[in-house]
Amino acid sequence: MDLTVPLPTSHQTASAPARGSRAQGRHPSTTGHGPPPGGRHGEPPPVHHALVCVALPGLAVSAGHGQLTGQGLEGVYHSGRRLLSRCRLRVFGQDPLTVHGGSASAGRARFVAVVRTPSDPGPDPGVTIERSRDADGSERITLRNATARPLRLPVELALGTDLAALGAVASGRPGPELPATVHGSGLRWTAPDGARAVVAADPPPQDALASAGLLRWELDVAPGAARTIALSVHAGRPLRPAGRTGGRHIPDAGAETDDPRAGKLLETALEDLRGLLVRDPAHPSDLHLAAGVPWRTAPAPAEALWAARMLLPLGTRLAAGTLRCVARSLDAGSGPAGRVPGPLRDAGPHLPPACTGVEATLAFPVVLAEARLWGLPEQDLAALLPAAERCLDWLRTASDGDGLVAEPGPAGPVRRAETQAHGHRAALLGAELLEVCGRPGAEEWRTRARAMRRRFRQDFWLDDRAGGRPAAALTADGRPVPYLGGAMAHLLDTGLLGAGRHAGGLLDEVRAAQVARLLGGPALDTGWGLRSLGASEPGYNPFGHRAGAVRVHETAVAVSGLAAAGHEKEAFGLLRGLLDAAESFAYRLPEMYAGEQRAERGVPVPHPSACRPAAVAAAAAVHILTALVGVRPDAPAGTVALHPMRRVPLGAVRLSGLSVAGRPFAARVSRSGLGIVEEAADGLQLGV
Repeated sequence: MDLTVPLPTSHQTASAPARGSRAQGRHPSTTGHGPPPGGRHGEPPPVHHALVCVALPGLAVSAGHGQLTGQGLEGVYHSGRRLLSRCRLRVFGQDPLTVHGGSASAGRARFVAVVRTPSDPGPDPGVTIERSRDADGSERITLRNATARPLRLPVELALGTDLAALGAVASGRPGPELPATVHGSGLRWTAPDGARAVVAADPPPQDALASAGLLRWELDVAPGAARTIALSVHAGRPLRPAGRTGGRHIPDAGAETDDPRAGKLLETALEDLRGLLVRDPAHPSDLHLAAGVPWRTAPAPAEALWAARMLLPLGTRLAAGTLRCVARSLDAGSGPAGRVPGPLRDAGPHLPPACTGVEATLAFPVVLAEARLWGLPEQDLAALLPAAERCLDWLRTASDGDGLVAEPGPAGPVRRAETQAHGHRAALLGAELLEVCGRPGAEEWRTRARAMRRRFRQDFWLDDRAGGRPAAALTADGRPVPYLGGAMAHLLDTGLLGAGRHAGGLLDEVRAAQVARLLGGPALDTGWGLRSLGASEPGYNPFGHRAGAVRVHETAVAVSGLAAAGHEKEAFGLLRGLLDAAESFAYRLPEMYAGEQRAERGVPVPHPSACRPAAVAAAAAVHILTALVGVRPDAPAGTVALHPMRRVPLGAVRLSGLSVAGRPFAARVSRSGLGIVEEAADGLQLGV
């Protein structure tokens, strides 16, 4: 997990520590438990208890009671700047008692509270309050009179902000609260650097006290009637989240299965993905996905490409925009020619940090090649092909004589197993891409791919009495790093070629079967998903984001790779565990959670600093459900085939709202494992 937070005036990322505790302070909670005690200064506060609403560049973080108190990350944000840190409601001079707080959608939270009036004869509250807070900066407060008499409700809102950058808030250095001035129907704050926040209210308050940040009303409410106060928080003009107009990039899709949880997971994932859509500021028509909130809304090319690849069954528009954004970074980058720029990422206790730019560079030609098969328009393919060739050029220079990809390390070059899988996939899919586009070099890349397979099987495979295992990496002097980890799943992710074929993998069938057994074994499979480091390995930590925690991305890659290779028992086990975990997280999967064994816990345990929602975790819902049906398109050839899982782990499955060759596509798999195409573009040749 790379923890990066956006700076308000730059598109660069700022690093934040990987683990943290909540900022100091306690306040009421609807569950009867306050938030965790404060942690060390400079660490990001945990968000697993918070209600996070996202509609980037807008973000709202609330506690379960609904009051914004300024504690921890609480507040309303726009483009990485906290516009409102306090919004405390009082009626009859008292805080309402919150009886419910939860997410109504990806971008909105809803809270229900009650207040006793001074003349209530018994314990029954006479006023019900509903608050609806949106990530776009709007809030509606509805007060309902449940008594049999008219009421005059004294309502007070205490508002405040520090206009701090999210990075400063996360590190526990938000700065002092700023003084307010009365502005129109509300208040305004201005920071020393010129940033500002404006709160407007409808109806306008009858009294505004800038020195205390107070807005006051006296609302007359008839018996059984209600009055609503609407707030708008903005930085000078209303926010226009990209996802609210990005329906063509993340269209509606449906999953109907005998297990209703699959449909709920897909519905929640699509909502979250729309909330994570962001625009390229210089090219507003190009949208891509932020890696996750609240920590990783700055550009993250590797995660954006992975998510776009997983979402290709919904159409190619998002992939095209993401590829264009990444291609432009090749021209602006200061690193090696042809390599996508990207920060270093911790790789766990056994390997030096890895460069995310390497992963993005190797993913670029893969996403472009597969997008072509799903129906990427020819003009987009032609425009993006030069960038894919530059990525392949970098792969050539980064490979040694036998084709293995080396990355710099403190003790010399490191050859990671998952990087070899990425490079091999880029070579094979890049070769087909060059060939169909009439560009030279296809045979060279196929030859390089054969050399990589030969070298990998010779140098990376470690034999033992249990059937052997692949090394996680080779050190600079050629010594294998032998630990087991979930990244092994990438060895089975072979990529899609034309005519519905899967590219050959680095492993032969016997070794691929052994990897399948390892992925399905108790050392890696927690029952909720794959550990990033085996439970018996030195340095194992169930909360280590690459030292034992379950990473949803790797589990989803394993499910699809195992299914494509015919290892359906192991694929089914991981799929079921991921679905069970999703149910525990209300179908909003975090990017990772603790890698504790299921038999020892009733529910999966959240990682306190994990992004939630996260783009790749949400996109995994589309990826694993498509793997069930086994859709294999070749839009340029006018064909599409189904290769469904025979075990039908979720019973009958129907997927709708997909897109092949730019037209709607729907398919179903019966309980007997028979695949049927129900909707497809005219002239598309169908096969099973």
